Amino acid sequence: MYSASKRARQIRFTAGGLVVLLALLGLLLIPEPAPPTPQGAGKAAFVWNRNTFWTALEQQFQAARNAEADQLAVAINATLGELESDLDFLAANPLPPGDARFGRLETNCFRLAPMVAANPARFGDYLETCARLRREVKRQSEHWDVQQPETRTQVYRLLYGSRAALEEVMLQLPRETFSTLAAGEDEPSATPSALVQGVRLHSGDILLSRGGAATSALIARGNDFPGNFSHVALVHVDETSGAVSVIESHIESGVGVSSLETYLGDTKLRIMALRLRADLPQLAADPLLPHKAASQAMREATRRHIPYDFAMDHTDPAKQFCSEVAAAAYRPLGVKLWMGLSHLSTPGVTSWLAALGVRHFETQEPSDLEYDPQLRVVAEWRDRETLFKDHADNAVIDVMLEAAEAGERLGYDWYQLPFARLAKGYSAAKNVFGVIGPIPEGMSAATALRVQRLKKQHAAINARLLQKAEAFQSERGYGPPYWELVRLAREARDERAADR
Repeated sequence: MYSASKRARQIRFTAGGLVVLLALLGLLLIPEPAPPTPQGAGKAAFVWNRNTFWTALEQQFQAARNAEADQLAVAINATLGELESDLDFLAANPLPPGDARFGRLETNCFRLAPMVAANPARFGDYLETCARLRREVKRQSEHWDVQQPETRTQVYRLLYGSRAALEEVMLQLPRETFSTLAAGEDEPSATPSALVQGVRLHSGDILLSRGGAATSALIARGNDFPGNFSHVALVHVDETSGAVSVIESHIESGVGVSSLETYLGDTKLRIMALRLRADLPQLAADPLLPHKAASQAMREATRRHIPYDFAMDHTDPAKQFCSEVAAAAYRPLGVKLWMGLSHLSTPGVTSWLAALGVRHFETQEPSDLEYDPQLRVVAEWRDRETLFKDHADNAVIDVMLEAAEAGERLGYDWYQLPFARLAKGYSAAKNVFGVIGPIPEGMSAATALRVQRLKKQHAAINARLLQKAEAFQSERGYGPPYWELVRLAREARDERAADR
Protein backbone atom coordinates (compact mmCIF):
# COMPACT_ATOMS: atom_id res chain seq x y z
CA MET A 1 0.00 0.00 0.00
CA TYR A 2 2.77 2.37 1.03
CA SER A 3 4.82 1.50 -2.06
CA ALA A 4 1.87 2.12 -4.39
CA SER A 5 1.20 5.49 -2.73
CA LYS A 6 4.83 6.47 -3.04
CA ARG A 7 4.89 5.50 -6.71
CA ALA A 8 1.76 7.54 -7.28
CA ARG A 9 3.37 10.59 -5.68
CA GLN A 10 6.50 10.11 -7.79
CA ILE A 11 4.39 9.87 -10.93
CA ARG A 12 2.46 13.02 -9.97
CA PHE A 13 5.73 14.82 -9.18
CA THR A 14 7.30 13.72 -12.47
CA ALA A 15 4.19 14.64 -14.43
CA GLY A 16 4.05 18.01 -12.70
CA GLY A 17 7.70 18.60 -13.51
CA LEU A 18 7.10 17.71 -17.14
CA VAL A 19 4.15 20.09 -17.28
CA VAL A 20 6.29 22.88 -15.83
CA LEU A 21 9.11 22.13 -18.26
CA LEU A 22 6.73 22.03 -21.20
CA ALA A 23 5.14 25.29 -20.05
CA LEU A 24 8.60 26.85 -19.70
CA LEU A 25 9.58 25.53 -23.12
CA GLY A 26 6.38 26.95 -24.56
CA LEU A 27 7.14 30.33 -23.07
CA LEU A 28 10.70 30.21 -24.38
CA LEU A 29 9.38 29.34 -27.83
CA ILE A 30 7.08 32.35 -28.05
CA PRO A 31 8.54 34.32 -30.96
CA GLU A 32 9.68 37.87 -30.51
CA PRO A 33 7.65 40.52 -32.32
CA ALA A 34 8.85 40.85 -35.90
CA PRO A 35 11.15 43.83 -36.53
CA PRO A 36 9.20 46.84 -37.76
CA THR A 37 9.09 47.25 -41.51
CA PRO A 38 11.81 49.85 -42.13
CA GLN A 39 11.09 52.93 -44.18
CA GLY A 40 14.70 53.51 -45.15
CA ALA A 41 16.19 56.89 -45.97
CA GLY A 42 14.22 57.24 -49.19
CA LYS A 43 17.26 58.03 -51.33
CA ALA A 44 18.61 56.47 -54.52
CA ALA A 45 21.36 53.90 -53.99
CA PHE A 46 24.47 54.34 -56.12
CA VAL A 47 25.00 51.88 -58.99
CA TRP A 48 28.12 51.83 -61.15
CA ASN A 49 26.35 50.23 -64.12
CA ARG A 50 29.66 49.73 -65.94
CA ASN A 51 29.85 45.94 -66.33
CA THR A 52 30.88 46.21 -69.98
CA PHE A 53 33.69 48.58 -68.98
CA TRP A 54 34.94 46.20 -66.26
CA THR A 55 35.03 43.32 -68.72
CA ALA A 56 36.96 45.48 -71.18
CA LEU A 57 39.49 46.32 -68.47
CA GLU A 58 40.12 42.65 -67.80
CA GLN A 59 40.63 42.07 -71.51
CA GLN A 60 43.06 45.00 -71.60
CA PHE A 61 44.96 43.44 -68.71
CA GLN A 62 45.25 40.17 -70.58
CA ALA A 63 46.51 42.04 -73.66
CA ALA A 64 48.93 44.14 -71.60
CA ARG A 65 50.51 41.02 -70.10
CA ASN A 66 51.47 39.93 -73.62
CA ALA A 67 52.40 43.38 -74.99
CA GLU A 68 55.91 44.48 -75.86
CA ALA A 69 57.51 46.42 -73.00
CA ASP A 70 58.12 49.51 -75.14
CA GLN A 71 54.52 49.62 -76.37
CA LEU A 72 53.18 49.23 -72.84
CA ALA A 73 55.47 52.00 -71.57
CA VAL A 74 54.18 54.38 -74.26
CA ALA A 75 50.55 53.64 -73.36
CA ILE A 76 51.22 54.05 -69.63
CA ASN A 77 53.01 57.36 -70.15
CA ALA A 78 50.23 58.71 -72.35
CA THR A 79 47.45 57.89 -69.90
CA LEU A 80 49.50 59.00 -66.93
CA GLY A 81 50.22 62.27 -68.70
CA GLU A 82 46.50 62.92 -69.23
CA LEU A 83 45.84 62.23 -65.56
CA GLU A 84 48.62 64.55 -64.40
CA SER A 85 47.47 67.31 -66.74
CA ASP A 86 43.92 67.20 -65.35
CA LEU A 87 45.23 67.08 -61.78
CA ASP A 88 47.40 70.14 -62.47
CA PHE A 89 44.28 71.95 -63.66
CA LEU A 90 42.36 70.92 -60.54
CA ALA A 91 45.15 72.17 -58.30
CA ALA A 92 44.87 75.64 -59.85
CA ASN A 93 41.13 75.96 -60.50
CA PRO A 94 38.04 75.32 -58.37
CA LEU A 95 35.52 73.33 -60.40
CA PRO A 96 31.87 72.46 -59.87
CA PRO A 97 30.94 68.79 -59.34
CA GLY A 98 29.99 67.30 -62.67
CA ASP A 99 32.76 69.01 -64.61
CA ALA A 100 33.90 66.85 -67.53
CA ARG A 101 37.43 66.62 -66.14
CA PHE A 102 36.20 64.53 -63.21
CA GLY A 103 34.71 61.97 -65.56
CA ARG A 104 37.95 61.86 -67.53
CA LEU A 105 39.97 61.43 -64.33
CA GLU A 106 37.80 58.50 -63.27
CA THR A 107 38.03 56.77 -66.64
CA ASN A 108 41.78 57.27 -67.00
CA CYS A 109 42.40 56.06 -63.45
CA PHE A 110 40.60 52.81 -64.31
CA ARG A 111 42.21 52.55 -67.77
CA LEU A 112 45.68 52.87 -66.30
CA ALA A 113 45.14 50.10 -63.72
CA PRO A 114 45.41 47.03 -66.03
CA MET A 115 48.50 48.45 -67.72
CA VAL A 116 50.28 49.03 -64.40
CA ALA A 117 49.20 45.62 -63.14
CA ALA A 118 51.03 44.16 -66.14
CA ASN A 119 54.10 46.35 -65.47
CA PRO A 120 54.67 46.40 -61.67
CA ALA A 121 57.73 48.63 -62.05
CA ARG A 122 55.32 51.54 -62.64
CA PHE A 123 53.26 50.89 -59.52
CA GLY A 124 54.99 53.65 -57.56
CA ASP A 125 53.93 56.21 -60.18
CA TYR A 126 50.36 54.95 -60.12
CA LEU A 127 50.21 54.94 -56.32
CA GLU A 128 51.36 58.56 -56.17
CA THR A 129 48.91 59.61 -58.89
CA CYS A 130 46.00 57.98 -57.03
CA ALA A 131 47.10 59.69 -53.81
CA ARG A 132 47.28 63.02 -55.59
CA LEU A 133 43.84 62.46 -57.15
CA ARG A 134 42.43 61.91 -53.66
CA ARG A 135 44.11 65.07 -52.34
CA GLU A 136 42.84 67.27 -55.17
CA VAL A 137 39.29 65.90 -55.05
CA LYS A 138 39.16 66.39 -51.28
CA ARG A 139 40.31 69.99 -51.71
CA GLN A 140 37.77 70.62 -54.44
CA SER A 141 35.00 69.22 -52.22
CA GLU A 142 35.79 71.82 -49.53
CA HIS A 143 33.83 74.27 -51.71
CA TRP A 144 30.92 71.91 -52.51
CA ASP A 145 27.66 71.17 -50.71
CA VAL A 146 28.31 67.53 -49.89
CA GLN A 147 24.68 66.99 -48.91
CA GLN A 148 23.63 67.33 -52.55
CA PRO A 149 23.16 63.93 -54.26
CA GLU A 150 25.19 64.85 -57.36
CA THR A 151 28.06 66.10 -55.20
CA ARG A 152 28.04 63.02 -53.03
CA THR A 153 28.06 60.82 -56.12
CA GLN A 154 30.96 62.73 -57.65
CA VAL A 155 33.13 62.44 -54.55
CA TYR A 156 32.30 58.75 -54.16
CA ARG A 157 33.04 57.87 -57.77
CA LEU A 158 36.49 59.42 -57.56
CA LEU A 159 37.59 58.49 -54.03
CA TYR A 160 36.08 55.03 -53.78
CA GLY A 161 36.67 54.37 -57.48
CA SER A 162 40.36 55.30 -57.42
CA ARG A 163 40.92 53.10 -54.36
CA ALA A 164 39.11 50.21 -56.05
CA ALA A 165 41.30 50.58 -59.15
CA LEU A 166 44.46 50.84 -57.05
CA GLU A 167 43.61 47.72 -55.06
CA GLU A 168 42.99 45.70 -58.20
CA VAL A 169 46.57 46.53 -59.16
CA MET A 170 47.86 45.74 -55.65
CA LEU A 171 46.37 42.26 -55.74
CA GLN A 172 48.17 41.46 -59.01
CA LEU A 173 51.57 42.66 -57.77
CA PRO A 174 54.43 40.31 -56.94
CA ARG A 175 54.61 39.95 -53.16
CA GLU A 176 58.00 41.67 -52.94
CA THR A 177 56.63 44.88 -54.46
CA PHE A 178 53.60 45.16 -52.14
CA SER A 179 53.90 47.95 -49.57
CA THR A 180 51.64 47.76 -46.52
CA LEU A 181 51.71 51.51 -45.85
CA ALA A 182 50.38 54.12 -48.25
CA ALA A 183 51.28 57.52 -46.83
CA GLY A 184 48.80 60.37 -47.16
CA GLU A 185 49.13 63.98 -46.07
CA ASP A 186 51.02 64.86 -42.91
CA GLU A 187 48.46 67.50 -41.93
CA PRO A 188 49.95 69.89 -39.32
CA SER A 189 48.72 69.42 -35.76
CA ALA A 190 49.62 70.98 -32.41
CA THR A 191 48.34 68.04 -30.36
CA PRO A 192 50.52 65.40 -28.63
CA SER A 193 51.75 62.73 -31.01
CA ALA A 194 53.43 59.34 -31.24
CA LEU A 195 55.00 57.28 -34.01
CA VAL A 196 52.73 54.36 -34.93
CA GLN A 197 53.44 51.84 -37.70
CA GLY A 198 55.72 54.30 -39.49
CA VAL A 199 53.30 57.25 -39.24
CA ARG A 200 53.11 60.04 -36.66
CA LEU A 201 49.60 59.99 -35.22
CA HIS A 202 48.23 62.90 -33.20
CA SER A 203 45.76 62.99 -30.35
CA GLY A 204 42.32 63.46 -31.86
CA ASP A 205 43.08 61.54 -35.06
CA ILE A 206 40.35 59.18 -36.22
CA LEU A 207 40.98 55.58 -37.26
CA LEU A 208 38.74 53.81 -39.76
CA SER A 209 39.16 50.06 -39.99
CA ARG A 210 37.57 46.94 -41.36
CA GLY A 211 36.91 43.93 -39.16
CA GLY A 212 37.06 40.34 -40.32
CA ALA A 213 33.54 39.22 -39.37
CA ALA A 214 30.58 38.84 -41.72
CA THR A 215 28.81 41.60 -39.80
CA SER A 216 31.75 43.89 -40.55
CA ALA A 217 31.33 43.23 -44.26
CA LEU A 218 27.60 43.96 -43.94
CA ILE A 219 28.28 47.29 -42.21
CA ALA A 220 30.77 48.27 -44.93
CA ARG A 221 28.61 47.22 -47.89
CA GLY A 222 25.09 47.81 -46.53
CA ASN A 223 24.99 51.44 -47.61
CA ASP A 224 23.58 53.50 -50.47
CA PHE A 225 27.29 54.02 -51.26
CA PRO A 226 28.97 50.66 -50.46
CA GLY A 227 32.34 51.19 -48.81
CA ASN A 228 35.46 49.64 -47.33
CA PHE A 229 35.26 50.34 -43.57
CA SER A 230 33.18 49.01 -40.70
CA HIS A 231 34.62 50.60 -37.56
CA VAL A 232 35.60 54.03 -36.20
CA ALA A 233 37.92 54.76 -33.26
CA LEU A 234 39.43 57.87 -31.72
CA VAL A 235 43.15 58.24 -30.88
CA HIS A 236 44.33 59.77 -27.59
CA VAL A 237 48.02 60.52 -26.95
CA ASP A 238 48.98 61.38 -23.39
CA GLU A 239 50.75 64.75 -23.29
CA THR A 240 53.17 63.59 -20.56
CA SER A 241 53.95 59.93 -21.24
CA GLY A 242 53.22 59.79 -24.97
CA ALA A 243 51.14 56.64 -24.39
CA VAL A 244 48.64 55.96 -27.17
CA SER A 245 45.10 54.91 -26.26
CA VAL A 246 42.16 54.13 -28.51
CA ILE A 247 38.56 55.00 -27.59
CA GLU A 248 36.02 52.84 -29.41
CA SER A 249 32.64 51.18 -29.06
CA HIS A 250 32.30 47.41 -29.42
CA ILE A 251 29.10 45.46 -29.92
CA GLU A 252 30.08 43.15 -27.05
CA SER A 253 30.99 45.75 -24.41
CA GLY A 254 30.00 49.27 -25.45
CA VAL A 255 32.40 52.20 -25.25
CA GLY A 256 35.81 51.54 -23.76
CA VAL A 257 39.49 52.48 -23.85
CA SER A 258 42.05 50.10 -25.36
CA SER A 259 45.80 50.17 -25.63
CA LEU A 260 47.23 50.55 -29.12
CA GLU A 261 48.49 46.97 -28.92
CA THR A 262 44.99 45.66 -28.12
CA TYR A 263 43.48 47.70 -30.95
CA LEU A 264 46.00 46.41 -33.49
CA GLY A 265 45.77 42.88 -32.11
CA ASP A 266 42.10 42.62 -33.01
CA THR A 267 41.42 41.54 -36.61
CA LYS A 268 41.86 44.50 -38.95
CA LEU A 269 41.71 43.94 -42.70
CA ARG A 270 42.64 47.58 -43.36
CA ILE A 271 43.16 50.80 -41.38
CA MET A 272 42.97 54.45 -42.43
CA ALA A 273 44.01 57.45 -40.32
CA LEU A 274 42.11 60.75 -40.71
CA ARG A 275 42.90 64.17 -39.23
CA LEU A 276 40.97 67.42 -39.03
CA ARG A 277 42.25 70.10 -41.40
CA ALA A 278 44.51 72.57 -39.63
CA ASP A 279 42.86 75.50 -41.45
CA LEU A 280 39.39 74.89 -40.03
CA PRO A 281 38.18 78.00 -38.13
CA GLN A 282 37.61 75.93 -34.97
CA LEU A 283 41.23 74.74 -34.99
CA ALA A 284 42.57 78.19 -35.86
CA ALA A 285 40.87 79.43 -32.69
CA ASP A 286 42.04 76.45 -30.61
CA PRO A 287 44.81 74.27 -32.09
CA LEU A 288 44.48 71.80 -29.20
CA LEU A 289 40.79 71.16 -29.91
CA PRO A 290 41.34 67.58 -31.23
CA HIS A 291 43.26 66.63 -28.08
CA LYS A 292 40.51 68.11 -25.91
CA ALA A 293 37.91 66.08 -27.82
CA ALA A 294 39.90 62.86 -27.38
CA SER A 295 40.55 63.60 -23.68
CA GLN A 296 36.87 64.24 -23.02
CA ALA A 297 35.90 61.03 -24.83
CA MET A 298 38.41 59.13 -22.71
CA ARG A 299 37.03 60.60 -19.49
CA GLU A 300 33.47 59.72 -20.47
CA ALA A 301 34.45 56.17 -21.38
CA THR A 302 36.13 55.60 -18.02
CA ARG A 303 33.57 57.55 -15.92
CA ARG A 304 30.39 55.74 -16.93
CA HIS A 305 29.17 52.70 -18.81
CA ILE A 306 28.04 53.66 -22.34
CA PRO A 307 26.19 50.75 -23.97
CA TYR A 308 26.45 49.97 -27.65
CA ASP A 309 23.77 51.61 -29.78
CA PHE A 310 22.28 48.92 -32.02
CA ALA A 311 19.62 51.34 -33.28
CA MET A 312 22.34 53.59 -34.80
CA ASP A 313 20.74 56.79 -33.51
CA HIS A 314 23.58 59.26 -33.99
CA THR A 315 21.69 62.04 -32.15
CA ASP A 316 21.56 60.29 -28.75
CA PRO A 317 24.91 60.03 -26.91
CA ALA A 318 23.46 57.92 -24.06
CA LYS A 319 24.23 54.86 -26.17
CA GLN A 320 26.94 54.99 -28.83
CA PHE A 321 27.85 52.87 -31.83
CA CYS A 322 31.41 53.24 -33.09
CA SER A 323 30.87 56.31 -35.28
CA GLU A 324 29.20 58.17 -32.42
CA VAL A 325 32.35 57.96 -30.30
CA ALA A 326 34.15 60.35 -32.66
CA ALA A 327 31.09 62.45 -33.50
CA ALA A 328 30.03 62.89 -29.86
CA ALA A 329 33.55 63.88 -28.84
CA TYR A 330 33.85 66.65 -31.40
CA ARG A 331 30.26 67.94 -31.43
CA PRO A 332 30.41 69.94 -28.13
CA LEU A 333 33.57 71.68 -29.41
CA GLY A 334 31.85 72.97 -32.54
CA VAL A 335 32.96 70.36 -35.10
CA LYS A 336 30.15 68.41 -36.74
CA LEU A 337 31.56 65.32 -38.39
CA TRP A 338 29.82 63.51 -41.25
CA MET A 339 28.94 66.67 -43.14
CA GLY A 340 27.26 64.27 -45.55
CA LEU A 341 25.14 61.86 -43.51
CA SER A 342 24.90 58.22 -44.57
CA HIS A 343 21.73 56.96 -46.23
CA LEU A 344 20.44 53.39 -46.19
CA SER A 345 17.50 53.10 -48.54
CA THR A 346 17.07 49.80 -50.39
CA PRO A 347 14.47 47.32 -49.06
CA GLY A 348 16.92 44.43 -48.75
CA VAL A 349 19.62 46.31 -46.85
CA THR A 350 17.18 48.03 -44.50
CA SER A 351 15.26 44.79 -43.87
CA TRP A 352 18.39 42.89 -42.87
CA LEU A 353 19.75 45.71 -40.74
CA ALA A 354 16.37 46.15 -39.06
CA ALA A 355 16.46 42.44 -38.24
CA LEU A 356 19.77 43.12 -36.46
CA GLY A 357 18.38 46.02 -34.42
CA VAL A 358 18.98 49.09 -36.60
CA ARG A 359 16.15 51.63 -36.49
CA HIS A 360 17.76 54.75 -37.97
CA PHE A 361 18.64 54.71 -41.66
CA GLU A 362 19.95 58.24 -42.00
CA THR A 363 22.98 57.95 -39.80
CA GLN A 364 26.81 57.94 -39.64
CA GLU A 365 28.40 54.98 -41.43
CA PRO A 366 32.17 54.44 -40.96
CA SER A 367 32.99 54.36 -44.69
CA ASP A 368 31.37 57.73 -45.35
CA LEU A 369 33.59 59.67 -42.94
CA GLU A 370 36.43 59.54 -45.48
CA TYR A 371 34.38 61.78 -47.78
CA ASP A 372 33.97 64.53 -45.16
CA PRO A 373 35.85 67.57 -46.54
CA GLN A 374 36.87 68.61 -43.01
CA LEU A 375 39.28 65.66 -42.84
CA ARG A 376 42.58 64.80 -44.47
CA VAL A 377 43.75 61.24 -45.09
CA VAL A 378 47.01 60.77 -43.18
CA ALA A 379 47.78 57.15 -44.04
CA GLU A 380 46.30 53.82 -45.03
CA TRP A 381 47.55 50.34 -44.15
CA ARG A 382 46.67 47.25 -46.20
CA ASP A 383 48.25 43.81 -46.06
CA ARG A 384 48.10 41.67 -49.21
CA GLU A 385 46.45 38.62 -47.65
CA THR A 386 43.94 40.57 -45.59
CA LEU A 387 43.18 42.80 -48.59
CA PHE A 388 42.11 39.76 -50.60
CA LYS A 389 40.02 38.54 -47.66
CA ASP A 390 38.40 41.99 -47.57
CA HIS A 391 37.48 41.74 -51.26
CA ALA A 392 36.21 38.16 -50.93
CA ASP A 393 34.10 39.02 -47.87
CA ASN A 394 32.66 42.01 -49.74
CA ALA A 395 31.78 39.91 -52.78
CA VAL A 396 29.95 37.37 -50.62
CA ILE A 397 27.96 40.06 -48.78
CA ASP A 398 27.17 41.78 -52.08
CA VAL A 399 25.56 38.63 -53.50
CA MET A 400 23.82 37.90 -50.19
CA LEU A 401 22.34 41.40 -50.33
CA GLU A 402 21.22 40.71 -53.91
CA ALA A 403 19.14 37.89 -52.43
CA ALA A 404 17.89 40.27 -49.74
CA GLU A 405 16.73 42.72 -52.42
CA ALA A 406 14.92 39.81 -54.10
CA GLY A 407 12.96 39.23 -50.89
CA GLU A 408 15.07 36.82 -48.82
CA ARG A 409 14.75 37.65 -45.15
CA LEU A 410 17.29 37.16 -42.38
CA GLY A 411 15.72 34.60 -40.07
CA TYR A 412 16.70 31.86 -37.65
CA ASP A 413 15.73 28.30 -36.73
CA TRP A 414 12.75 28.49 -34.35
CA TYR A 415 13.86 25.54 -32.24
CA GLN A 416 17.06 27.36 -31.24
CA LEU A 417 15.16 30.20 -29.56
CA PRO A 418 14.80 28.58 -26.08
CA PHE A 419 18.54 27.92 -25.89
CA ALA A 420 19.32 31.45 -27.07
CA ARG A 421 16.97 32.89 -24.44
CA LEU A 422 18.69 30.90 -21.72
CA ALA A 423 22.04 32.20 -23.00
CA LYS A 424 20.59 35.71 -22.96
CA GLY A 425 19.48 35.32 -19.34
CA TYR A 426 22.94 34.06 -18.41
CA SER A 427 24.50 37.02 -20.24
CA ALA A 428 22.20 39.51 -18.49
CA ALA A 429 23.26 38.10 -15.11
CA LYS A 430 26.94 38.47 -16.04
CA ASN A 431 26.34 42.02 -17.35
CA VAL A 432 25.15 43.05 -13.85
CA PHE A 433 28.69 42.40 -12.63
CA GLY A 434 30.32 44.09 -15.61
CA VAL A 435 31.22 40.82 -17.33
CA ILE A 436 30.56 40.10 -21.02
CA GLY A 437 28.27 37.18 -21.76
CA PRO A 438 27.73 35.15 -24.94
CA ILE A 439 24.97 37.53 -26.13
CA PRO A 440 25.86 41.24 -26.00
CA GLU A 441 24.01 43.70 -23.81
CA GLY A 442 21.18 45.29 -25.78
CA MET A 443 20.94 42.41 -28.28
CA SER A 444 17.91 40.13 -28.10
CA ALA A 445 18.07 36.35 -28.30
CA ALA A 446 16.38 36.35 -31.72
CA THR A 447 18.79 38.97 -33.03
CA ALA A 448 21.73 36.88 -31.81
CA LEU A 449 20.34 33.93 -33.78
CA ARG A 450 19.99 36.09 -36.89
CA VAL A 451 23.63 37.16 -36.51
CA GLN A 452 24.59 33.50 -36.21
CA ARG A 453 22.63 32.71 -39.38
CA LEU A 454 24.34 35.56 -41.25
CA LYS A 455 27.79 34.35 -40.21
CA LYS A 456 27.00 30.73 -41.11
CA GLN A 457 25.68 31.62 -44.56
CA HIS A 458 28.60 33.94 -45.23
CA ALA A 459 31.17 31.33 -44.18
CA ALA A 460 29.59 28.62 -46.34
CA ILE A 461 29.48 30.79 -49.48
CA ASN A 462 32.94 32.19 -48.79
CA ALA A 463 34.47 28.71 -48.53
CA ARG A 464 33.13 27.83 -51.98
CA LEU A 465 34.22 31.21 -53.35
CA LEU A 466 37.82 30.73 -52.22
CA GLN A 467 37.96 27.37 -54.01
CA LYS A 468 36.61 28.97 -57.17
CA ALA A 469 39.07 31.88 -56.88
CA GLU A 470 41.97 29.43 -56.59
CA ALA A 471 40.75 27.57 -59.69
CA PHE A 472 40.43 30.90 -61.55
CA GLN A 473 44.04 31.75 -60.63
CA SER A 474 45.29 28.36 -61.81
CA GLU A 475 43.41 28.55 -65.09
CA ARG A 476 44.16 32.14 -66.09
CA GLY A 477 47.42 32.90 -64.33
CA TYR A 478 46.12 35.91 -62.38
CA GLY A 479 43.79 36.48 -59.47
CA PRO A 480 40.12 37.27 -60.11
CA PRO A 481 39.32 41.01 -60.14
CA TYR A 482 36.41 42.14 -58.01
CA TRP A 483 33.72 41.77 -60.66
CA GLU A 484 34.86 38.19 -61.20
CA LEU A 485 34.78 37.57 -57.45
CA VAL A 486 31.17 38.73 -57.42
CA ARG A 487 30.34 36.42 -60.33
CA LEU A 488 32.04 33.49 -58.59
CA ALA A 489 30.27 34.33 -55.33
CA ARG A 490 26.92 34.20 -57.15
CA GLU A 491 27.83 30.75 -58.42
CA ALA A 492 28.82 29.68 -54.90
CA ARG A 493 25.57 31.04 -53.44
CA ASP A 494 23.43 29.29 -56.04
CA GLU A 495 25.31 25.99 -55.67
CA ARG A 496 24.85 26.09 -51.92
CA ALA A 497 21.15 26.75 -52.33
CA ALA A 498 20.84 23.82 -54.74
CA ASP A 499 22.64 21.49 -52.32
CA ARG A 500 20.33 22.25 -49.41
